[in-house]
Amino acid sequence: MVSLFSFLLFSIVIRSSTAQGPPSPGYYPSSKISPVTFAEGFKNLWGPQHQKLDQDSLTIWLDTYTGSGFKSLHSYRSGYFGAAIKLQPGYTAGVITSLYLSNNQDYPGNHDEIDIEFLGTTPDKPYVLQTNVYIRGSGDGNIIGREMRFHLWFDPTEDFHNYAILWEPSEIMFLVDDVPIRRYPRKSDATFPTREMHVYGSIWDASSWATEGGKYKADYKYQPFIGEYKNFKLEGCTTEDSTSCQPPSASPSGYGSLSPQQLAAMQWVQNNHLVYDYCHDPGRDHTLTPEC
Repeated sequence: MVSLFSFLLFSIVIRSSTAQGPPSPGYYPSSKISPVTFAEGFKNLWGPQHQKLDQDSLTIWLDTYTGSGFKSLHSYRSGYFGAAIKLQPGYTAGVITSLYLSNNQDYPGNHDEIDIEFLGTTPDKPYVLQTNVYIRGSGDGNIIGREMRFHLWFDPTEDFHNYAILWEPSEIMFLVDDVPIRRYPRKSDATFPTREMHVYGSIWDASSWATEGGKYKADYKYQPFIGEYKNFKLEGCTTEDSTSCQPPSASPSGYGSLSPQQLAAMQWVQNNHLVYDYCHDPGRDHTLTPEC
């Protein structure tokens, strides 16, 4: 009887949360990490005339002239990397607003990358949040992506929301407002990024593929296209730190595990808002992605 009652209660909670958002993860790793100012953590990388800093709220924009990007002052071997981001409403097809890790400047043609990318859209459709992982050149030339894409359970143009990548030695976690939405475990060294990376953010024109495979392009009659960032979080192991350095954990129980509440929240997101998973794409050659 107790088990039946618990099951019914759990079902009611899940059903009611479907209309409102995911169930509480019960643990909030971002609350354990102090924000840094933009100047403490980052510098302009390109398009300086398309960046504006106002009390540590950074606005970057894209127009017919250029986009803009920024880069962390340090490179990291692991860590928690996040920001609160607000996206532009309306027609944004072809435009990508991003927060990501990469070492493409250190290993051109053979780089690693961990992405959070917002794929611009048309006014009648929601943004797509794309998560992706590239390993040792799989993002160069003959691209082998490991994309999982989501529709969010809120409108990301109405307010700031926190987005983060947690890169640990054993797995990569993607989080939205502290809700884990994806885990990418380290199943082998060949399918996991292990080399140091910087943290980047940018806004740029990816009309060739960003919106429905390139069906809709950036239309500059709607320019400028704007991305807003604040509440930057950078905590991890830099290349200057000792090898005993440990990154923050995603859960109260430590590395390599999530609490039952966190797992339930992630499962809710994947059940209700996952729109693409590369491992389940019958058109992909899965010999190239053995982790599937």
